[in-house]
Amino acid sequence: MEHQAELDATGLLCPEPVMMLHAKMREISAKEVLKVTATDPSTTRDIPKFCQFLGHALVKQIQEEDTYYYWIQKKEA
Repeated sequence: MEHQAELDATGLLCPEPVMMLHAKMREISAKEVLKVTATDPSTTRDIPKFCQFLGHALVKQIQEEDTYYYWIQKKEA
């Protein structure tokens, strides 16, 4: 899936992936898509809740073995 930015949170445990995600979302422009790669299973709960709480769109979410991928579109300004 097309994206404008990436965040590699592999090997990090809660709450680090979401903290890094929060900081990265501040860096990208509205409507841009961020691809997040993570290995912490808690991200399957935390990242959708992060998006819902802040109004970003979780465009796609997949799991390949022990790796989780998320594509998040930043909300409009």
